This record gives sequence, C-alpha cells and structure tokens, in this order.
Amino acid sequence: MLSPYRVLDLTTERGLLCGQILGDLGADVIKIEPPGGSPARKIGPFYEDLPHPDRSIYWWAYNRNKRGITLDIAHPEGRELLLRLTRGADFLIESDDVGRLASLGLGYEDLRALNPRLIYVSISPFGQDGPKARYADADLVLMAAGGPLALTGDEDRAPVRVSVPQAYLHACADAAVAALAAHHERVASGLGQYIDVSAQQSLPLATQSGILAAPFEADQGLRIAGGVKLGPLKVQLVWPAKDGWVSLTFLFGSGLGVFTKKLMHYLWEQGWCDEATRDKDWIAYGELLMTGKEPIEEYERVKKIVSSFTAAHTKAELLDLSLDKGFLFAPVTTVEEVAQSEHLRSRDYFRPMEHPELGRSFLYPGPFAKFHESPVTYRLRPPMVGEHNRDIYAGELGLGENELAGLARKGII
Repeated sequence: MLSPYRVLDLTTERGLLCGQILGDLGADVIKIEPPGGSPARKIGPFYEDLPHPDRSIYWWAYNRNKRGITLDIAHPEGRELLLRLTRGADFLIESDDVGRLASLGLGYEDLRALNPRLIYVSISPFGQDGPKARYADADLVLMAAGGPLALTGDEDRAPVRVSVPQAYLHACADAAVAALAAHHERVASGLGQYIDVSAQQSLPLATQSGILAAPFEADQGLRIAGGVKLGPLKVQLVWPAKDGWVSLTFLFGSGLGVFTKKLMHYLWEQGWCDEATRDKDWIAYGELLMTGKEPIEEYERVKKIVSSFTAAHTKAELLDLSLDKGFLFAPVTTVEEVAQSEHLRSRDYFRPMEHPELGRSFLYPGPFAKFHESPVTYRLRPPMVGEHNRDIYAGELGLGENELAGLARKGII
C-alpha cells in the first residue's frame, strides 16, 4: 500500500511503533539512530540474556520492516545529510524532547521549505505546547495523567501500571493513523502537514467510557482488583476458574441483564442457586441496588454463587458453555496460551523471521490486519546498528569510500 513512499524515522523509544506500522504497510522506513545505536537498544530483555545492541528483544519488537543508518544530526555535516534525505522523503517521524529538532534547524517549518510535501509527525508526552509541554515523562506519569492508571490496582492502596509500558503504544498507533489521514489529504492538495501527537491525549480513550463520567457529572468508576467500583457497588469483571481466570460480564439493564438472567436460570438448573435467586429482576437489578431496594449484601451473596460456579470449571469448559448457551464468558489467557493458540495458528498469525547474524529464525507476532489485495509482509528483520549505512550513503546519496571513512572518523555516522 505504501511501497512508493519513504519514511524517515528519527524516533526515540517513545515513537518506534509508528514507523513499524508504516513499514508493515509497505513504506520504505529508514531508522536514523545516533552513532553507536539508539538508547532503545539498551532496553531488555536480551536474546540469551546477553546485553548487546543487536540482541535487544525490545528493539526487535518495534523495528521490523525498517532499514537502519546511524547519523549525528546535531553535527553540521550530519544535519546536511539529513536534509538531503528529507528532500526525497514523504514522512518524517520524531519523538525528541520538545523543541530540540527546531533548535537544530530541523523543525517542521525548516523542512517544509525544503520539501512542501513532507508529512512531519511529532510524538511527545504532553504535546508541543501548553503548560506541561516540557514536563519530564515516564510510562507511569503518562498513564496517571491520561486517566487509565486510576482504574488499575486495589482500592485500598496506590494504583499500579501495566507491566509492559503502554502509553506510547497508544500514541504511536494514533500517530500512524494521523499520518495516513494527512497522506490522504496530500493526494488531493499535494501538500504535507504537521501532526502533533500527545501521549496524554491518546490515553483517555483507554479509559473506555470512564473519561466521560466527569463532564456528564456521572458516578466515576473507581479501581478494585478484578473489577470496578461504582458508588457502593463492587462490580466484578474477572472470576476464578479451575485453571486460571475468566472474564464474565455479570451486569444488568436492558442490554446486559438478559445475559445475566439466562445465566442464573442455568445455575438454578444445575443446582447452584434457589428459585428466588433465579427469579430476581436482573434487568432492573442495578437500579434496585442503587436505590437500596436490594441490599448490597444480597448482591455479594449472588456473586459468591457465581464465583463458586466458575471456580468449579476450567477456562475451556466455561468457554464451551458460553458458546453453547450464549453466556458472556471469555478465558483470560496467559502469554504462553496466546503463543500456542490454535486459532492464531490457523490464521498463520505468528511469522518466522530470519536473523542471519545469529544463525536462526524467530517467531514474531503477526500482522495487525489481513489485507486481501495487499497483505502485510515481513520483508526485513530489525536492523543492526548502522547496517544500511553503505546502501543509503553510498548507494543513494553517492558518497565515496573516502567520504564514508571520514564521516566515521568524525563520529558523524
């Protein structure tokens, strides 16, 4: 889809996924790193637990379908080489500290004068302007500032973040979509655009509808482990199984109460509850609880019945039951179960990629979507440090061997 187009990827670890998405869609992505390699290469885990810039599994995860060069863009000669590359580029992605590239003469206004078609994407913690624009950032800070952190953890202590950093993955996905939208407009106008992506602004979507509670003056969901707290109600979303955990939507109202009613009838048939419990008004049950017509203690008693039922069955049994009866069970899978998934295997999801420098191949997570006419292919494994310097600088920019050697001696490439 994007095979005619070139992307210059100047991102730090904040923005690596954006370029990979465009590369998966066929773009020629050139990953530009400082001499010696990106600091992201120092992030573990490492293949065979051997710290090395070409063995970082973190690096592998976000840099397939890219070619890689090294370049000191702060050096005048390095800046000139980047400007030469920019003349033929269609996209530039950066995630540097706010204002740094502009201070080097590499901001959007500088490069637009050189290439009016350029789509310039900036990914930052809090955006390019505003009172927090230059605040220090971390995944924990952004998850808190964006809202999702409020929902994760136990109610009686501080929140906890998801173990794998999430904030910039949301921002990168939004940045890739924004770049494609700008490209769609460029097809008509012939002009590029500047795109300012704030990770904080990307994250509120991850609160689902929770972010709307405050402006609508509605009850805001509060965190409890395995669920959410709405006023006096502790809504359980994760339930025990014989071999792990399942997600069960045990809720009420015209949309979800019908499923709860169906489940309670089944539990009665199997001897797990009495008729009075079976025949509660599961459609209006939420309102009954909130108005005090149904005691919270009674709701907790029913939850224990459901929990005892799920704990007596395996995840597979509950899934089969859900498919057969129309219940709302879904297994909470482990990483190993995902890797061994029969469904993903049948869809040819995981893809082998050769790492000739290590003498073997590795299975990578597969394409994010299947395109019938232009399928996503894994053309390139993540680049090693400076792997394509010669291809780009000599093969495309026409630099000679002496020039390349001189740039290396000066620490520019």
